[in-house]
Amino acid sequence: MYGQVSGNPAAVGDRLVEMVLQRPVLLIAAVAAAAVVLAAGVYLLRRFTAPASEQFVAALEELEEVVVLMHPTPDPDAMASAMAVATLAESVDTDATIQYPGKIRRSENRAFEAVLECEFDRIVTDIDLAADEVVLVDHNEPRGFTGADGVDPYAVIDHHPGDGEGRAFTDVRPDHGSCSSILAEYLADRGHGDTGDRPLPSRLATGLLYGIQSDTTSFTRGCTSPEFDAASYLFPAASADDLDRIANPEIDDETLDVKSRAIRRRRDDGGGPFLVSHVGSIGARESLSAAADELIRLEGITAVVVTGETDGELHASGRSQDDRVHMGKTLEVAFDGLPDASFGGHSRMGGGRVSLPDAGRTEPPQLAADGGPTGLHARLFAAMNGEL
Repeated sequence: MYGQVSGNPAAVGDRLVEMVLQRPVLLIAAVAAAAVVLAAGVYLLRRFTAPASEQFVAALEELEEVVVLMHPTPDPDAMASAMAVATLAESVDTDATIQYPGKIRRSENRAFEAVLECEFDRIVTDIDLAADEVVLVDHNEPRGFTGADGVDPYAVIDHHPGDGEGRAFTDVRPDHGSCSSILAEYLADRGHGDTGDRPLPSRLATGLLYGIQSDTTSFTRGCTSPEFDAASYLFPAASADDLDRIANPEIDDETLDVKSRAIRRRRDDGGGPFLVSHVGSIGARESLSAAADELIRLEGITAVVVTGETDGELHASGRSQDDRVHMGKTLEVAFDGLPDASFGGHSRMGGGRVSLPDAGRTEPPQLAADGGPTGLHARLFAAMNGEL
């Protein structure tokens, strides 16, 4: 009987119909199973082939609450990106709390926080995190607070090179000049703005536009087409007055003093286009970035590194306009082999820190800023020249 039926397709179909009619439960089960398979297929299709913005929002939608975590001493790009993630979370009724380790101390960064009336919570340990699930923005590995190594990110959005990943979602684009341009793309895809059905608040548009401007030095350093596309999208909703207030804050005495020391103590490599400067003791790490931004403007200079000491650590901030000098990799190489060293970045800017022995009361020979054979300056120049 089996052989006869299997040899006749029409007979097989008739037999199946007869079986289903005799047992309606089979029909219901078959329809239910088909519905489940179809739903699962649609979900997977949406989850893994949809635009990054839709995949990210779908991941957020599965949570009741989430922490949006910025890197230590967040800059405008990190702050704006966090604001955008919070807006996307709110669109799917997920509560978002923006947090950060470290301190917001640089004048420009404090102006951003004040002018745009941001609500950011500072953390010291992982116990301070407001939710179990964490989204990292503008960095891809948690750092800068006690217990950071034990944090397993739920999602990661970044434009810096690195190996960090999120369990549910990862979007790391080293070819972008800012994280803000990635989040602007998400918002546009989701219909935020004049041409969509969701609002694009002026406060958010202003923040993202300034985040892009700040991280690309007014669209002149490391800028790519996505930054210009994002700026075109954000500009109509941005506040020109708020942009001016953030860009031109009052400069505190310490930043001015660190800039002055960096200029006075600068050294070149035998008249070459590279500069290094050790400014000694500092209060705010952000002052090194301001000093590096100042030195890179000097005529004929294409790459600079400024270093300083605080809290028993040596910190460095670098800038490059030279295609031969990838600043993030330069700093990694220059400090390679030193215990507890953490340096990185991308082609145009980099930074990091390394612990000093005896809480900074003495310096190891490798870090002696005397320009000697194993001194700090010699290693930095060798790294910038590709000799390490």
